[in-house]
Amino acid sequence: MRAFTRKLSAAMLLCASLSGVTTMSYADTPNPNAPVSMVGTWDKTFAESTKVDHRKVTFRNRYGITLVGDLYLPKDRGDRKLAAIAVSGPFGAVKEQSSGLYAQTLAEKGFVTLAFDPSYTGESGGYPRNVASPDINTEDFSAAVDFLGLQREVDRHKIGLLGLCGWSGMALNDAAMDTRVKAVATSVMYDMSRAMGHGVGDGKDRYSTVDRRAVLHYLNEQRWKDAENGTFAPGGHDIYVDDKGNVTASARILPETLPANPNPVLKEFFDYYRMPRGFHARSVNSTGAWTATTPLSFMTMPLLSYAKEITIPALVVTGEKAHSRYFAEDAYQALGSKEKELVIVPGANHVDLYDNAAGKIPFATFEQFFKTNLK
Repeated sequence: MRAFTRKLSAAMLLCASLSGVTTMSYADTPNPNAPVSMVGTWDKTFAESTKVDHRKVTFRNRYGITLVGDLYLPKDRGDRKLAAIAVSGPFGAVKEQSSGLYAQTLAEKGFVTLAFDPSYTGESGGYPRNVASPDINTEDFSAAVDFLGLQREVDRHKIGLLGLCGWSGMALNDAAMDTRVKAVATSVMYDMSRAMGHGVGDGKDRYSTVDRRAVLHYLNEQRWKDAENGTFAPGGHDIYVDDKGNVTASARILPETLPANPNPVLKEFFDYYRMPRGFHARSVNSTGAWTATTPLSFMTMPLLSYAKEITIPALVVTGEKAHSRYFAEDAYQALGSKEKELVIVPGANHVDLYDNAAGKIPFATFEQFFKTNLK
């Protein structure tokens, strides 16, 4: 007998589903691939740097979805063509949060950087809203490489990727496929295929094969409901499989207020996404919900299937106390590169490396890695 309750929700704390979310209909938008918005004012969760130039940009992926990004350039760049880095993540965040902070900081170090919203999220196009795909979101990174390589300030032979949290797996997957990428780095990696397909809890996988089949059955029953209703129901990621194989789910993950003695991981995410520290209205994790069936493709499409074919320089950074640490360590072992480095940040938990609130993001390490390998 299985003596404990298994939960997908430990992985999906990243995919916070909050109150006030309505179902979505394809007919709600006249052009599903167009940008949702292009906010011109500074609306980031971090302060604007005086050392870089910033401009809002758009570009399309090969599925025709228009992505919206923030391009950061060093003010002292002159006429030189510079190395460039495409940045995205965490899973369910927007470019106004962690990826923008990483991008702006690395631009201060001399790189052209692009923080972008993946398809179906933030200001980028794609419908239904708030859905993720291991294929399309990997393609988003290649589309960012397309864009960067066309900029007059960029040396297209010196482009790298940086994936944060759940977008680390997309970055590594793209590095295995896109031969134009010369170096790849990750920060507090989450392998979303593994997280959704096998569950996360106590630093290890939690689902048995029986559990996986129960979750798949539950999600495919939801497909019938969506097809009948003509909508894409939100939430459903707080999925429980009990000892008898019964599945229950809730559309809500992060509460309005923390309970007494909250789970430490819950508190980490709540303190970032739901508090002024990291809250952003366009972030799925702060205010919305993923579509209920989002896990399906991740469950049978492992992102790191070709990790051995990644032979470019790779940097894997995680926190000593991060609940996600095992994802990073296993990914590091799987990489085929002979020039790879695993950095464990002392005392850092997962969310510490989102916004540097405790001064723990090793920006100097990222800077040195990209300067060494994008030359």
